[in-house]
Amino acid sequence: MKKRTRNLMMMAACVLGITVLAAGCGQKDSGSDSGSASVGEQVNYQIIGIDPGAGLMQATSKALEEYGLTDWKLVEGSGAAMTAALDKAYKDQKPIIVTGWTPHWKFAKYDLKYLEDPKNVYGGDEQIHTIVRKGLKEEHPAAYAMLDRFEWTPDDMAKVMVEVQEGKKPEEAAAAWLGDNADKADEWVKDLPKQEGKTLKLAYVAWDSEIASTYVVKQVLETRLGYKVDLLQVEAGPMWAGVAEGDADGIVAAWLPTTHKDYFDKFKDKIEDLGPNLNGTKIGLVVPKYMEINSIEDLKKTE
Repeated sequence: MKKRTRNLMMMAACVLGITVLAAGCGQKDSGSDSGSASVGEQVNYQIIGIDPGAGLMQATSKALEEYGLTDWKLVEGSGAAMTAALDKAYKDQKPIIVTGWTPHWKFAKYDLKYLEDPKNVYGGDEQIHTIVRKGLKEEHPAAYAMLDRFEWTPDDMAKVMVEVQEGKKPEEAAAAWLGDNADKADEWVKDLPKQEGKTLKLAYVAWDSEIASTYVVKQVLETRLGYKVDLLQVEAGPMWAGVAEGDADGIVAAWLPTTHKDYFDKFKDKIEDLGPNLNGTKIGLVVPKYMEINSIEDLKKTE
C-alpha cells in the first residue's frame, strides 16, 4: 500500500508540473549514478528553458529538430525558474539539462559545461550590441556618444551579476562596480557635456546579464552626465520594437548574430546598430560536469 501511495504521489507531481523543479519526475534517487538509464530517461526527456520569446529557445527548438530528438520537450519558463531548477538538481547531484548562455553567474557558482554542438545549430561565439533609435544622435548627442563608447568584458559583467545574485539591488551592484572601475567610466564620458534634466528611456530583458549592463549604463548616464533614465523591463520582442518605434531610446542588450537575429532582421531599417559592447558570449545546452555526456548527439542514445 505504501508503495502504491508513493507512486500515485509521484504521478500527481508530474501532472502539476513539479518536474521542472525536480529536473525529472520518476528519475532514480541515486545522485549522478544513473545505472543503465539513458540520459533522456534520467531527465524525463526534458530540457529546462527560459521565456518562450527568447532567441535561445528558438535555437533550442531547431536543435531538437536537427538532432532528431523528437521525444524531447523544451520546457518554457523564465531565467529565474531555470536557475532554480538547476540549483535544486545540482545540490542533489541529479542530472539536468538547461538552456544556457555566457556571461551568466551560474558558471561562477556551479561547475558546468556546454554540450558540444557538432551541427553548429547554436552558432559560434556571439556579441552583445548597443542599439539605439533613429534620431538619437541629433537629439541627445552626449547620450549617443556615451552609448557608442560603452564597452566592457565578460569578467566585468560577471562581477555585477554575482553581487545581484547574492542579494544586492542592481543599482547598488552597478554603483559598486563603477566605484572600482572609475577609469572605464571616465573614458565613456570623456569631454561630454552635462545634460541636467533631460530624460532617456532604456529597455532591457530581465536576464541577469542585461540587468547588469543596463543598470551600469543608467548609473553612468545619471551620475556622470545628469540624465534622468527610465528603465523599461520587457520581453525581447517588445524591447526591439520599442527602439524601432521610438518608445525607447536604446538598449545595450542585443545578442547577435544568433540569439536576436530575427528581431534584427525585422527592425534593422528602423534602428541604428552601434556595434558590440561585449565580446565572447555563447549560447547552448548546459549540464553539470558530473554528468557523463559531452555532446548534444549523446541525447539520442537509448542506453
